Amino acid sequence: MGLKEKLEELRQQGADEIQNSANLDAINQIRVKFLGKKGPITNVLRGMKDLSADERPKVGKYANQVRDDLQKMLEERRATLEKQLMNARLAKESLDVTLPGTPVAQGQPHVIQQVIDQLVDLFTDMGYEVAVGDEVEEEVYNFEKLNLPKDHPARDMQDTFYVTHSILMRTQTSPMQARMLEKHDFSQGPLKMISPGKVYRRDTDDATHSHQFHQVEGMVVGKHVTMADLKGTLEVVAQHLFGDQLKVRLRPSYFPFTEPSVEADITCFNCLGKGCAICKNTGWIEVLGAGMVHPNVLKMSGVDPEEYGGFAFGLGPDRFAMLKYGVEDIRDFYQNDVRFLTQFDQKG
Repeated sequence: MGLKEKLEELRQQGADEIQNSANLDAINQIRVKFLGKKGPITNVLRGMKDLSADERPKVGKYANQVRDDLQKMLEERRATLEKQLMNARLAKESLDVTLPGTPVAQGQPHVIQQVIDQLVDLFTDMGYEVAVGDEVEEEVYNFEKLNLPKDHPARDMQDTFYVTHSILMRTQTSPMQARMLEKHDFSQGPLKMISPGKVYRRDTDDATHSHQFHQVEGMVVGKHVTMADLKGTLEVVAQHLFGDQLKVRLRPSYFPFTEPSVEADITCFNCLGKGCAICKNTGWIEVLGAGMVHPNVLKMSGVDPEEYGGFAFGLGPDRFAMLKYGVEDIRDFYQNDVRFLTQFDQKG
């Protein structure tokens, strides 16, 4: 058998095996078998040395043609097998895009932030301005301008984190009251503001105390502002958060920045005044401190107390959240336990 006949036989044999190959591994094996350096085509070409000078170019050209034909058939078969493999995989992994998707869990504001948002919404609806100050504050605004000079005994009630001798982590959001009084133009009307935010005190963390907690301070200063306005405002707050049946009572107290000062109690929302374990059988729950703005506070901010007066109050969203949802340990709010936090519906 001549070399051309052997090459033709190899091409036919290779074509048959390529056509019958079932997978990509078989294709690779056929390529090595026929086109590799030790393959039969290479062996045939080695016999060209025995050919005459006229036959050698013809056989060489034919051998190259056979090699190219087999290479082309291999590539075509590989493409076919790859497409079949892809189609099989797609069929196996098919997805009906018309089906509803898997629900994605949505987050919600922290329960304390929910309480703050409810208060902010309420007061802005009543025309109050929201003033958010810096958590790092000047001592003069945190204490002196609120009628707490350096030797005032009330400072002992607030163990403070100092940054420098005159800069501190604010112990209350009240500094914003002094700052707003300084810049407010009373010719344009009364000042009505609230200041929500985080505050810091060197408390030992326990079930009812935290070194970091939240406050919402509020103040109204203008002409003819009375204690009755204060009580009415606090009743609106209590009923907005805890229910329309609740009442507010005021008890005399003392705060350096208000005169007179009061503690505000609300009707126990659990027993509606009948007496229970939550209110210690009194029918009332203490919720915040308030009073009429001290004349010294007005003077130090450049406001004439003979012409203007007002009320101020400070409440703790952390405590309000504890009361509203019956949480006994304030630390539960800060442990980042999702099982605990997801109990509180945002609309609650």
